Amino acid sequence: MKAPALLVTGAAGFIGSHTVIELLSHGFHVIGIDNFCNSNKGVIDKILSLKNEFLGLTDVEFKHFSVDVRDKNALDGLFEQHTISGVIHFAGLKAVGESFGRPLDYWENNVGGTMNLIKVMEKHAVKNFVFSSSATVYGIPQHLPIKEDAPTGAFSPYGRTKWVCEQFLEDHAKANADWNISMLRYFNPVGAHESGMIGEFPNGVPNNLMPFVTQVAAGLRYKLSIFGNDYETPDGTCIRDFIHVVDLAQGHVAAIQAMGVQKQGPTKEASPKPPQNSIQGLNVFNFGTGFGVSVKELVETFIAVTGQKIPFEFVARRHGDVPSLYADASRAEELLGWQAQRGLETMCADAWRWQTSLK
Repeated sequence: MKAPALLVTGAAGFIGSHTVIELLSHGFHVIGIDNFCNSNKGVIDKILSLKNEFLGLTDVEFKHFSVDVRDKNALDGLFEQHTISGVIHFAGLKAVGESFGRPLDYWENNVGGTMNLIKVMEKHAVKNFVFSSSATVYGIPQHLPIKEDAPTGAFSPYGRTKWVCEQFLEDHAKANADWNISMLRYFNPVGAHESGMIGEFPNGVPNNLMPFVTQVAAGLRYKLSIFGNDYETPDGTCIRDFIHVVDLAQGHVAAIQAMGVQKQGPTKEASPKPPQNSIQGLNVFNFGTGFGVSVKELVETFIAVTGQKIPFEFVARRHGDVPSLYADASRAEELLGWQAQRGLETMCADAWRWQTSLK
C-alpha cells in the first residue's frame, strides 16, 4: 500500500476489529496485523465483508498480514514496504487471571512486543502512536470515579505489563518531543457491531463476563459463575464501567485525528466531534461511561433485554479483581470531543445479536 495508512496491531481482536471498521468508515486506509494467538482468522473475512458489502467502503483499503509484534524483522519489513502515518497498538495478552500463571508470556508479548514496535517506528520516523492501556493500571482505586492523575501501580502481571509500557512510553516521549503518544486507559468493553458480523470471539473458555453470559444464554455453557457476592458494593458483586466496543473504537478515531493524522479516502460515517485542541506530545485518557454497573445488574439487564435465561451461581472471589472500578472520562470529552453514547441495554442487545449469528 503506497498511500499513507494507519497500522493496527491485533486487528483481528475484539477491540481491534471494531476500530478497523471505524477507521475505514472515517476515510482511513488501514493495514492490520495479528498473530491469531487469541483471535480468529475468520474475523478478517468479516471485516472485508463489512467494509465492501455492508458499508460500501470501496474507496478505502484494508490489507492484513500475519505478523507477530515480537518479530522485529517482520515489523521492519512491513514499514519498509508501506507508507505508515501512525500506529494503533492493541496486540497483546489481556486476561488478568491467566496472567498470574503465565507471567513470562505476558511480559514477552506485552512489553517486548511494544518495545519492538517503538524501535521500528523510530527507525522509520513514524511518530504518532496510540497505546491500548487499561484501567488495571490504577490497582485498587482510592477514589471514584477515577481520574487520569490517580496513583498507578497494578498488582496483576497483566496490569503491570500495561503499567510498565506506560512508563517507558513516558520516558520515550520526554526524550523525543516530536512524538505524539496517547495512552488510552479503558475500562470494560462489551457489545458488538450492530450488523452482528463482528463481536467478541474468545478462543476456548471466555475470560470476560459478557461472552460467558451470551454463551450460557445460547446453551453452549451450563451456567455462569459470578466471582464473589461479598464485596462492599450494594449487591455484593463487583462494579465495573462497561463501555460499548463501538464507542471505544470511535474514541480511537478521535485520538488519532487529534494528532493531526489525516484521512485518505471518502467517509461514510460522521466524524466524531472535532477535538477542541490539537493533542501533541504525551497524553493519557480514560475511556469509559463514567457509571458503575454491578456484575449482577449486567446479568439482570441482559435477561430483561433478551428474554433469555441465565442460570448462575456465586463462587469464590477471583484473584486480581478489585471491588469497584469506573472512570471519570471528562478529559476525553473536553480534549478529544469524545463521549460514550450507547447504554447498557444496547450493549446487551448487540452482544446477543452477535452470539446468535454464530453457527
